[in-house]
Amino acid sequence: MKAITVEPRKPGTARYEDFPEPGVHEGSVLVEAVAVGVCGTDVEIVEGKYGWPPAGKERLVLGHESLGRVIDPGPSSSLKKGDLVVGIVRRPDPVPCPNCAVGEWDMCRNGQYTERGIKEIHGFMSERWRIEPEYAITVDPSLGILGVLLEPMTVITKALEQVLLVGQRSFCEPKTALVTGAGPIGLLAALRLSSRELQVHVLDRAETGPKPELVRALGATYHTGSVLGLGFDPDIVVECTGVGSLIADSIQKVGAGGIICLTGVGAGGVASRAVADVAAAAVLKNNVLIGSVNANKRHWYRAGENLARSDREWLSRLITRREKPENFKQALTRQPGDIKVVIQFSEV
Repeated sequence: MKAITVEPRKPGTARYEDFPEPGVHEGSVLVEAVAVGVCGTDVEIVEGKYGWPPAGKERLVLGHESLGRVIDPGPSSSLKKGDLVVGIVRRPDPVPCPNCAVGEWDMCRNGQYTERGIKEIHGFMSERWRIEPEYAITVDPSLGILGVLLEPMTVITKALEQVLLVGQRSFCEPKTALVTGAGPIGLLAALRLSSRELQVHVLDRAETGPKPELVRALGATYHTGSVLGLGFDPDIVVECTGVGSLIADSIQKVGAGGIICLTGVGAGGVASRAVADVAAAAVLKNNVLIGSVNANKRHWYRAGENLARSDREWLSRLITRREKPENFKQALTRQPGDIKVVIQFSEV
């Protein structure tokens, strides 16, 4: 079979190549790949910034945003041939830490977790892949290729769960929510927030194209420019860029008692404002700053339900480009107007 692989930490080593069929030791369920979403993590692994191959191997199969069709369910009684499934990305550490021991591998305490297509387990950018039945999540068949959006939806499902839990520390009656960044995670955040009784606002750099139109289609308000220039103080901020200046401005701007949830990962940079000043703003307004990454099985299940209830036409507009596996380098190269690019291995 063919797969898209890379030698982690070595730029320029990604290629579409012949690769051994997955062994039963990788999972009893055999799946035919339909599509794999591309995200910034994949780009950074290809650029050599991080990534870890399986033990004893030099190369790693890329891809963690999966969608596939079951070829052989093996002994599993919960799956059948033809089911559309996605694969959970993270696996608990072998120790395990207290969180992994209770199935909360997204909150791993010792960092020894593994992740498909990222850290020590082959990913999903191959014509066929195997998975353990307990890590395969079935997708509503009416979603078709839109099922590839399930992994990004899990990220925001967990993040908003965290926001709601933190809100219970005191009387909480939020009216306004701000999402910074209108990539796939930001737009899915806007989608989920719009289902609640909130005034939803999205801020991004793009002044034209599909992003403003997608936000307005939700009944939300689209902004460009500075967070500090907004004419309101949001009760909730979901930060999806990882940009230091946006984070600092959001802490300054969020309303009293507000919550800021960070889902974006930045890299370095110089602080735009003194840390003590930012901290003082949070202290004086009783604000909470939380970080959220990955998701556990509860979030995958709920994300699947949320995705199935979402408007198909709106979701379809998030997938702005499809590329063939042999053109994976084009998929990894951002183009104007891109939101979610997928590599399509087969028809749904």
